[in-house]
Amino acid sequence: MTVKLKPGLLLHPVDCLALGFGSGLVPVAPGTAGTLVAIPVYLLLQTLSLEVYLPLVLGLFLLGIPICTHTTRRLGVHDHPGIVWDEIVGYLVTMTFAPPGWVWIATGFVLFRGFDVIKPWPIGWCDRRVHGGFGIMLDDLLAGVMAAVVLQLLVVFM
Repeated sequence: MTVKLKPGLLLHPVDCLALGFGSGLVPVAPGTAGTLVAIPVYLLLQTLSLEVYLPLVLGLFLLGIPICTHTTRRLGVHDHPGIVWDEIVGYLVTMTFAPPGWVWIATGFVLFRGFDVIKPWPIGWCDRRVHGGFGIMLDDLLAGVMAAVVLQLLVVFM
């Protein structure tokens, strides 16, 4: 049984980040809602050079480990669906080399959500076997990398 999240959690800054600024509180498809929050974040970052973008996304990934660990412990549930910081970072990974334009933003969104939901190997393997904040972040990092590869193949062949 999943723990019901209360809006009061957003008053704690770490939980607010873990819950995607409140997007993780939606009752249906919180991972999708968290990924939607990632789009404006990406729009703010898309003009950064790769030399700035990559370390920033790496920093957000590393920051996500203690963020997700904290909220997981507070909720008493490993990888509660409302924890969506990992989706935000995973989408940013997906969009690392994406060309500009809403078609690519939407395509990246669909690809990332697809890999995150379906969890092909090695994503599913990591999701089942790597625990804690690192495990929460790792499967979405892998989904982001796989989505980025497919996105780049689409860019090249379209």
